[in-house]
Amino acid sequence: MTHELIICIVNTGFTDVVMDAARDKGARGGTVLHGRGTANKEAEEFFHISVQPDKEMVMILVPSDIKNDVLHAIYQAAGLKTAGQGIAFALPVTNVIGISSPTAAQKPEEKKETAADGEISEASTEN
Repeated sequence: MTHELIICIVNTGFTDVVMDAARDKGARGGTVLHGRGTANKEAEEFFHISVQPDKEMVMILVPSDIKNDVLHAIYQAAGLKTAGQGIAFALPVTNVIGISSPTAAQKPEEKKETAADGEISEASTEN
């Protein structure tokens, strides 16, 4: 695995806090989805938090080697003990198409790209 998907669910209005923390650790960008939480009173009492129903979910694709740093930065900036009341977790990603992150040692002519027909090139699965 070369990449992992970090998903962070925060109270509405805290996505910039999440993305700033993630970018500080090397993430490039993310996707924000709006949603509504469904936690019940028992969950609120168990976790000792109040749950706002309006949520935003930030999805950030990162190289596996920076995943832990990004997760810890998000926790510090927007975790459960902050106003953002965020939770974050990571999921493994088996294939990536459409992004590339060539190493500094590669020369421009050595870069491989994803084929126009959508096939996964060697660079797409290794970078």
